[in-house]
Amino acid sequence: MLTDMMIRTQVQLTDAQMQALRRLSAETGKSAAELIRNGIDQYLAGRRGPTAEDRIERAIKVAGAFASGGGDGSSEHDRYLAEAFER
Repeated sequence: MLTDMMIRTQVQLTDAQMQALRRLSAETGKSAAELIRNGIDQYLAGRRGPTAEDRIERAIKVAGAFASGGGDGSSEHDRYLAEAFER
């Protein structure tokens, strides 16, 4: 069941796109409009970046996973950070 208000729009498709859409519509029993909406939803879902929670989880997973080779990273953190910003 659709909960969003539908807005009519117009798109132009190539002949090949329209033929493929009609075939898929006949195969699935879904309207061309529904197939287009589903395609747009899939495209938009693929374009979304990671959420803040995803980024935090990824950061936690890599914390401590790399070695700098130095043993004074925690005690000299501020100095190393200042040097990095100077570059």
